[in-house]
Amino acid sequence: MNTFFEELTRAQESRMAIEKLYIEMRHVLNNGYFKPTGRTGKPLIEALLTLRPEIYGSINDPEKVELEGIVYVIDRLPKGIEMCRLIKLISEEGYEKSHFEKIIPRSRIRNCYRIDAEQMFIEVTRGKSEIYDILTHLTFLYNEAEKIRRKVTLPNQEKLPEWNYLEQLVLQQKSLNPQEQEIAFTYLTTILGRTFDEVVHAYKRLAAHPKTNNDLFHIVYWLGRISIEEYTLGKDRIITFTPILRERIGKHIYGERWALLIKQKLQELQLLDRPLHIISANMHSVMNSFFAYPVFLEKYKQQFSINSIALELIKPENQSIKKEIEQFAQKHGMYDLPVKSGTFMPVQIFDTTKLPFDQLSPEITFDLEYIQCEKPVILVMDYAFGEQAFETMDELLKPFKTEQGTFPMNVSSISIMGKAGILHGGKGDIMIPTSFVFEGTADNYPIQNQFTKKDFEDSDLQVFEGCMITVLGTSLQNKDVLSYFKNSTWRAIGLEMEGAHYHKAIQASALIRKHIQPNVTLRYAYYASDNPLVSGSTLASGSLGEIGVKPTYLITIKILNSILRRPNS
Repeated sequence: MNTFFEELTRAQESRMAIEKLYIEMRHVLNNGYFKPTGRTGKPLIEALLTLRPEIYGSINDPEKVELEGIVYVIDRLPKGIEMCRLIKLISEEGYEKSHFEKIIPRSRIRNCYRIDAEQMFIEVTRGKSEIYDILTHLTFLYNEAEKIRRKVTLPNQEKLPEWNYLEQLVLQQKSLNPQEQEIAFTYLTTILGRTFDEVVHAYKRLAAHPKTNNDLFHIVYWLGRISIEEYTLGKDRIITFTPILRERIGKHIYGERWALLIKQKLQELQLLDRPLHIISANMHSVMNSFFAYPVFLEKYKQQFSINSIALELIKPENQSIKKEIEQFAQKHGMYDLPVKSGTFMPVQIFDTTKLPFDQLSPEITFDLEYIQCEKPVILVMDYAFGEQAFETMDELLKPFKTEQGTFPMNVSSISIMGKAGILHGGKGDIMIPTSFVFEGTADNYPIQNQFTKKDFEDSDLQVFEGCMITVLGTSLQNKDVLSYFKNSTWRAIGLEMEGAHYHKAIQASALIRKHIQPNVTLRYAYYASDNPLVSGSTLASGSLGEIGVKPTYLITIKILNSILRRPNS
């Protein structure tokens, strides 16, 4: 009993820290600027240290710089961010027409612009979730920069010899032979308080993507240098928000523009009045499930499973085949919509009447008579980000207004396939939600999910069914909060960022605003990208790689087979 109350108390403390973080973030957004390590930024750092998010590992250890967390954050921020003390969050304000180089982070598509040696502009078009995400990452990064400053500064304000060597190495941009590189790694172990293996591992992860990341030596040096200059020279780090951004936040400017482009394309293709099946997923699994099999069969004269084809397609040597598949798809009813709306959510439209039915994989089962009669259209939209899910789905489900009249969207089904953190199994396992609960609130959304656990039990993956938590940010989760959701009567199976937002929009459109039919078919299924309760299995530990292929295509095929057959058949 005492253990339960201790866990509950820790969870409550963590929840209060999360709430404080978001209150403070809204406060600095309303103010228009703040100094991350000054009086206005101190509450953010304190709340983050109280929370101790799993993704930021050893954030609370003053002797250890959190390397996996740094790699995770650097992958999601623009190249060179470590060199900039002035960071401005902007809306879409015309910089795309300027001569400034557009910088796009590796793992989070957003437009960024390096203005000069000290300034970085980051374009925000996905709403508050994106702002919270960026501010959380920057707060963590500055906390680790402070550790570096304290580690390399001696009591007499002189610097460690290892720091002087690192400075020489970075500023001279010296190429290192293997022995010199190992000496440099050894110096970094002193500066970072990490083992040689940990330093080498982090270096290799960053070095694998030189176009979007600087190397570990560069990042550590500039994080430390900017912190030292603030401490000794008074050159403050400052984060600001433009008036245009603050004015646009919460309005559906980008979602409305995005949805309009889709509806205009459906009208242009004369598909607007046909049954529409919306899928929120990635931009490859539906296309590959339909069209990769015929291309591979023609090329290699033998049959492959869709899963084995997908595994082949992630290999660098098979990149040319992807183009062949895309060209084949475009000849058989697939239409691409370029991203021009600021949402960074590309869209594919599939006219199922043009599918090459005699060439499809045996894993795709269909009722040809039903397809020829109903002529379903599939619309695949890329993953949304947090609150953006409500904006985009809400706008997409609204009737299409033209000079000729108002046309309701003929939505037959909505399928959400997403990545999520799992609380019971491991990476690659499957979660089937029966409800969504908003973290930190009493808001809950029971769902009539057509998918059940039984639909996936024919695979060798673990399948879990139950409540899922929609969190404000995956980077803010810690074991105390997650253990509470898992072990209490919530009995949560996982956490994700979009489900409740999607369902809020769908529920309002179907039951209140009457934009779509109230009995629209809903399918929700997630695969596990990480298990934040298991050490070494958080998002910061690296990408899923091949592990994610099987559940992705299993869920995709289940969705497509449901769409291509008569309901209840």
